[in-house]
Order: sequence, then C-alpha cells, then structure tokens
Amino acid sequence: MASMLATQPIFHIHAELAGITDLGRTPYGVRRIIDILGGTVSGPRLNGRVLPGGADWQIIRGDGAADIKARYTIQADSGARILVSSEGLRHGPPEILERLLRGDNVDPSLYYFRTVMRFETSDPSFDWLNRILALARGQRQPNAIRLDVFEVI
Repeated sequence: MASMLATQPIFHIHAELAGITDLGRTPYGVRRIIDILGGTVSGPRLNGRVLPGGADWQIIRGDGAADIKARYTIQADSGARILVSSEGLRHGPPEILERLLRGDNVDPSLYYFRTVMRFETSDPSFDWLNRILALARGQRQPNAIRLDVFEVI
C-alpha cells in the first residue's frame, strides 16, 4: 500500500503558550485550558505567524493521556488568515509526563504527541488548505509547542 502521508512537512508551527488553567476533575477527566499567545509558521507551503487568542482545551484522562482540542488562527505573510482546528493525543510513561508538566525539555521520541488538523480560509491562494487533512507530530517545550505538519495525500 502506498504511503498516505507526505514524506516532508508542509510547514512547522512554533506556538508560545500561557500557563495552564486547571479547572479540576470533572466527570470526563481533569479539564485544562492553555491559551495560545502567538508564534511562527515556516515551511515550503506556508509562512506566517500564529495570532494570539487561540487556546488548547484538554482533558487529562484517567489513564494519564491528554485529549487535545485546539483552535487558533494563522496569518500568512501575505495577510491571509487561516483558521486551524486540531484534535489529538499526548501520552507516555508517567515519569515522562511528569517531566513535561514541570516544564522540562523532553526528547519527543519518549512520548506520543500527534494531532489531526483541518483548516479553513477565504483566501483563494490558500484554498488548497480547505481541502486537505494534515497530521502533526508534536513536541512540548517549556511554555511552547512545536508541530511538524504533514499533508495526508
């Protein structure tokens, strides 16, 4: 079977994050909100910046995995605005997750952090984003995340 994923990222995202707002344990798990403060987007298919105002809404499940739902806006260098909707999972050994929570810089090969991404824009030059799915491999950094975004082909 042919690969369904591009071999090279179409772009990279580096997003700066605010501190965690912990809403406590609900019937679904521990609810957290992490505001997105801004960031950069760079790569062969898109360059620009992450605008402030988005957020990552998480549920920390009973098994320790983070169920991630993020929404934010990218502004391309041309001025085009692109809405990003991302859902994914982050999990790993408890000691690795504790290090991430402390803000340590942890090798991303030691944990799983993947998201499915969809995009929405009115700009004709980026219409191709309206018609693709993407998968991102993530890395949690102190007060930031890095995503390598691959097109599903």
